[in-house]
Amino acid sequence: MTTMTLGKALNESLRSAMEADPKVVVMGEDVGRLGGVFRITDGLQKDFGEARVIDTPLSESGIIGTAIGLAMRGYRPVCEIQFDGFVYPGFDQIVSQLAKMHYRSAGRLLMPITIRIPFGGGIGAVEHHSESPEAYFAHTAGLKVVACSNPADGFHMLRQAIASDDPVVFFEPKRRYWEKADVDTDAVAGPLHEARVLRPGTDATLLAYGPMVKVALEAATAAEADGRSLEVVDLRSLAPIDWPTVFASVRRTGRCVVVHEAARSHGVGAELAATITEECFYALEAPVLRVTGFDTPYPPSRLEEAYLPDLDRVLDTVDRVLEI
Repeated sequence: MTTMTLGKALNESLRSAMEADPKVVVMGEDVGRLGGVFRITDGLQKDFGEARVIDTPLSESGIIGTAIGLAMRGYRPVCEIQFDGFVYPGFDQIVSQLAKMHYRSAGRLLMPITIRIPFGGGIGAVEHHSESPEAYFAHTAGLKVVACSNPADGFHMLRQAIASDDPVVFFEPKRRYWEKADVDTDAVAGPLHEARVLRPGTDATLLAYGPMVKVALEAATAAEADGRSLEVVDLRSLAPIDWPTVFASVRRTGRCVVVHEAARSHGVGAELAATITEECFYALEAPVLRVTGFDTPYPPSRLEEAYLPDLDRVLDTVDRVLEI
């Protein structure tokens, strides 16, 4: 058991995967000599060489396209998208090629590609550096989409994503990179696409993923002081969603609040609310409510505190769902 930051856990996960399989290669802008803008790939080029940790041109389309070609030849590329808002130039390659290649080839071609994307706000960054584009990819058939929330999950989930024969879009909450926790690198990890009940409760279920998991846990702690018992579920996987775990929690509590940073309309929260209502209708004591970002472009850094869901907004929504 070792205490490490999320950033360090991801670095150790990449190192472990590269040591275990010479076909694992890391590619992206500044991932080699610089070690990535968040230093997630720090030291890897020095230890594994420029042929396996590749500093690419500033072309997300080129990064993904090259990774697809490498995957066809038996490699397992790990692509770093420097910031969430930079993924869009590579969107065509991801949606039109990567997501469809396995189906297009009638199962003959595997696409074991992991696309790492730092996402979300909270770091006071400029335009295009604080976005939540996960719904685009979760909506795309052929892609697996996951989001870690803590160092232990960061280490194990990234190893599992790299080992997967399916393309995995791996979202990392950038404002949590420096938070520390114990990581057992020798532990046997549970399934990659399995949700986790982080805190049991009886009055309402809080569903969250990525950067909002910490906020949900803080809300549950604050609500306990008022005699309210909130169950917190870390979804971990957005495509596929672990519906059995979600349904079981909602049926236990009878109420549900979904929390995510992304805009409200047409998002992951809407899918969760609709499906929970369909499947758990007779167990629900109130409608499924959402705490989200707003339907606007991500604001300037000085306004992001007003945009991001926070403890007060979550607790206000919990009050609403319990009063219905």
